[in-house]
Amino acid sequence: MATPPPSTLPKSGAVSKGYNFASTWEQNAPLTEQQKAAIAALSHAVAERPLPANLEKSLGKDGGANVPEKESALEEAGAMDAVLVNTHQFYKWFAELESVMKSETEEKYRLYENTLEERVNTCDGILKQVDDTLNLFEELQSLHSSVATKTKTLHDACDQLVSSSFYSQNMNIGNGQFLPLLKRLDECISYVENNPQYAESAVYLVKFCQLQSRALSMIRSHVLSILKGASSQVQAAIRGSNSGKNVVTEGVEASLIYVRFKAAASELKPILGEIESRSSRKEYAQILSECHSLFCEQRLYLVRGTVQQRISEFARKEALPSLTRSGCAYLMEACQFEHQLFAHFFPSSAADVSSMAPLMDPLCTYLYDTLRPRLIYEGNIDSLCELVDILKVEVLGEQLSRRGESVVGLRPIFQRILADVHERLAFCARTHIREEIANFRPSDEDLDYPGKLERSVDTTSSATVGDNSDIYVTWYRPLEKTVSCLSKLYRCLEPSVFTGLAQEIVEVCSTSLQSASKIISKKATPMDGQLFLIKHLLILREQIAPFAIEFSVTHKELDFSHLLDHLRRILRGQVSLFDWSRSTSLARTFSPRILENQIDARKELEKSLKATCEEFIMSITKLVVDPMLSFVTKVTAVKVALSSGSQGQKLDSVLAKPLKTQAFASPDKVGELVQKVATAIQQDLPKVMTKMRLYLQNPSTRMILFKPIKTNIVEAHIQLQSLLKSEYTTDEMQSIGMLAIPDLQSQLDSLL
Repeated sequence: MATPPPSTLPKSGAVSKGYNFASTWEQNAPLTEQQKAAIAALSHAVAERPLPANLEKSLGKDGGANVPEKESALEEAGAMDAVLVNTHQFYKWFAELESVMKSETEEKYRLYENTLEERVNTCDGILKQVDDTLNLFEELQSLHSSVATKTKTLHDACDQLVSSSFYSQNMNIGNGQFLPLLKRLDECISYVENNPQYAESAVYLVKFCQLQSRALSMIRSHVLSILKGASSQVQAAIRGSNSGKNVVTEGVEASLIYVRFKAAASELKPILGEIESRSSRKEYAQILSECHSLFCEQRLYLVRGTVQQRISEFARKEALPSLTRSGCAYLMEACQFEHQLFAHFFPSSAADVSSMAPLMDPLCTYLYDTLRPRLIYEGNIDSLCELVDILKVEVLGEQLSRRGESVVGLRPIFQRILADVHERLAFCARTHIREEIANFRPSDEDLDYPGKLERSVDTTSSATVGDNSDIYVTWYRPLEKTVSCLSKLYRCLEPSVFTGLAQEIVEVCSTSLQSASKIISKKATPMDGQLFLIKHLLILREQIAPFAIEFSVTHKELDFSHLLDHLRRILRGQVSLFDWSRSTSLARTFSPRILENQIDARKELEKSLKATCEEFIMSITKLVVDPMLSFVTKVTAVKVALSSGSQGQKLDSVLAKPLKTQAFASPDKVGELVQKVATAIQQDLPKVMTKMRLYLQNPSTRMILFKPIKTNIVEAHIQLQSLLKSEYTTDEMQSIGMLAIPDLQSQLDSLL
């Protein structure tokens, strides 16, 4: 086999393997001569053919192949410089080539080996450092064990010392070492609480707290023992001073119950002061509260009998207002003494009056339980109003303010009593309105108008100068009761409560006056009934004017008037019973409407007064000038008829005649009606004015009421004069005798 020229020798490892395979193939399967000749012919035939385009690019300028850099490196190393002419040379060349490739392949493993060696060296250094650290840690642990052992020994010694001190049989509150040990224990607890990182701090905190709890329990027992002993001494002194009686006289009460108790319990003051100084801690705040309760308990045991007995004595001897005044005064005095005593033992806690609640609440209950039953049975409005004055002005307004903070704790019970009085007063006021005003049954004397007014005038005229006669004597009794009740309730009840009662009582009074006016109109005259109502409505309006409230109340009521119509439509099938989306559904059908009705008693009063005055004015106008008014009305009707006849209607012959030719309008007839009116002005109108003076004493009121009457009379005369001028001659007018308008006005003015 011919060896390829050097320029075409393969220079890659893959091609070398191909030559190796070819060499082996040559030995195992040699070619025949004929085959070799054929191969030579083929080689010669293809030698002249051009290379493919892609192969040309891979060839150099000299016709050689472009080899990779790695193969070039092999070539530079001399691995491919030899020209292979036989099998030996090929094997030699291949061995060199294989050696070079092996060296290249092992290079990355050598690099990896070097990297591993570096990492091993690093780990060896770290392990050495860990060993050093472990050695240091073992040394530190040894030192910690030594310190912990010493600390535990010290703690055990301290614990044993403190415990033995607190649990010692000789240790008590009176021991001089108790308070220093308690202070030291507090410091230990604070130190352990502030340093929870120390070993077994939680364990020692529990132990210290147990010791503190035992110490505080000893304090509580000591306080209770001293207080009980003081109470026993006072009780013995009371029994001795009264020869076995359970009643202590008022003269020695303060000496025994307060001074003796203070002296007997003075030894508690140092320990109680220590507790108050440490009350910022919850444990001491709790034991301080317990000491407050113990003190109040013993004081209540000591004074409750005396307080209950004194209040019972007041209840037996005095009426309800006096009982209220005396009971409240005594209770405030007792509270003041107790507060002073409390401040002696607990100076820092005396400002908080709630600390004495266990003592003062039961004492207040004795007074409340005494007043409550009597208050329920009290039905006199005057007495209830007096109670309100006592509680609101004297007790809450003056005495509590004067005595200061020592009696502030009594304010809630006094306010509760006042609220009960208000409630009872409102109930009695409604009962009074219903029975004395709404259901008032007047007697003949009550309805004797104008007789009652006439007798009052006679009494007043015969009275001496400066005699203050009763202004209520001429009033209708329901009006008197209304004004009196309003004046009492206004200063005693809250505005919201008084507004409702005032609206109700004014409305009821107005109704009662209207009923009485109707009866008087039947028994006397309509004029008396009208003037009676005007007089009393004016008085009622005047009397309620000073009250700075609105006499209006909004009443709410449920309206089911639409229910029948809805049910009728449902039964007719016009709407569905279960259609919840419609306004006629079952729920909406049976849901009532809320109607609001605002009633203003003041406006209703004004409306009634206005209607009554108008009715009176028209009645007096008709009384005086009714003939003129009737004549003018009749003439107006005739003129209307004549005017209608001119438009084509058929008239009666009588109506076609001039007005003065009519029988009712003759000068004589007109003169008669003019004379009748003049007589009424001269005779009837003065009587009216006399009755107005009788019912209405205020001249300005009479003038206001008479002014429209005068206007109506003058207007009637003016109308008649105008008619006469158009229908009658001058002589006929003179025969009629009509009074001139200025003269008429002067005559009317003289009546005032």
